[in-house]
Amino acid sequence: MLRRLFTLTVGLLIAVPGLAKNKAEKSVPDYILHAHTVAVMVDPGAGIDIEDPRANQVAQKDVETALLNWGRFQPVISTQQADLVIVVRKGHARVVDQTVSDPRQNNRVGMIDPTQNGVSVGAQHGRQPDGTGSGVPDASDRDPAHPQTEVGTTEDTFLVYNGDVKDPLDSPVGWSYIAKDGLRSHNVPAVDEFKKAVAAGDKAAAAKHP
Repeated sequence: MLRRLFTLTVGLLIAVPGLAKNKAEKSVPDYILHAHTVAVMVDPGAGIDIEDPRANQVAQKDVETALLNWGRFQPVISTQQADLVIVVRKGHARVVDQTVSDPRQNNRVGMIDPTQNGVSVGAQHGRQPDGTGSGVPDASDRDPAHPQTEVGTTEDTFLVYNGDVKDPLDSPVGWSYIAKDGLRSHNVPAVDEFKKAVAAGDKAAAAKHP
């Protein structure tokens, strides 16, 4: 019975991402159009891929760099200073994969430096809030990394939340993009699609209030 239940659960998890493949939300809420700052974080529930342990951190930095190059929003380290919170998660090579659980992936000491086209050391210390009110444990927390079996998706995930609410990640997603290689390094398709959605939102807003 348990085996059949596990098979059914895996089947449902496989089917749901498939429905969202290469799909981006077409419209953006007004708070995105009025935002100025954005924090990019790794999904707190994402495990570390044993075969590519820095995949999520690389995606995080690539998104920040793409946002800097765009110039519409100013990336910041802390979610507490951000109008928007973007949560990224790299897909796995397999739907069921071996990963390492480590909640400290979002702990960074640094600042967003446009002159360095990325992240440089120097600003934030301590833990980075995870947007759910609980906070992401830092190195001082005694919660060591441990292997786990992760059932997820092979597609990359890019989710945009309202940073001006108490617990951003507990609020509805404002805009999303889920696709294979959506967070591809150096040329980040998710950011390109987000730019198109924001441009369409600006156009629609201008039409309403000429």
